[in-house]
Amino acid sequence: MSGLRERKKLATRTALADAALRLCVAHGLDGVTVEQVATEAGVSLRTFFNYFSSKEEAVVAGDVATAAAFVEAFADRPRDEPVLTALHSALVDVVPDRIDPERVAQLRALRRTPALLPHQIAAFAVQERELAAVVAARVGVDPAVDLYPVMFAATVMATLRVVVGWWLEAAERPELPELIDVMIARLDAGFAAGPAGE
Repeated sequence: MSGLRERKKLATRTALADAALRLCVAHGLDGVTVEQVATEAGVSLRTFFNYFSSKEEAVVAGDVATAAAFVEAFADRPRDEPVLTALHSALVDVVPDRIDPERVAQLRALRRTPALLPHQIAAFAVQERELAAVVAARVGVDPAVDLYPVMFAATVMATLRVVVGWWLEAAERPELPELIDVMIARLDAGFAAGPAGE
């Protein structure tokens, strides 16, 4: 019973997030009310506030869900995998399935709305902390003592946000798994050598 309840809650949350994004793209963030989002999703205003505190939070919920799914997938990787190998596998497993090329226009609009940026950053900060905790457990260090987990998590989450943003705006889009390969290679090599890795 609890499994069914959780699936229903997830379906409602997803419906609200999708409705908020659709309306924001069609009318602009300022032209959309919470009441309109609830109506579009077929739920009451009270139900909306059971899931989100604002329309902004609902609009960025898809990004948040993708980040959360990635962190969960990373946590589920075999413990003996090197960190970057686990990172690569988790990203390839999650990101391409959750960023639908048919929704590129919607996702572009989302990133071109400055008022949403603080909400995106706040949501990603939560996932960054969770990723740092998972990394710390994987490598066996205390993040209060060793900077590695928090620096790794911050770098990965910021890089993921930038890479997806770049992909959405690119005139010729590579396949996302290919772009993830490039991302991991660059994280592995570092930036000291320059753009060509020389």
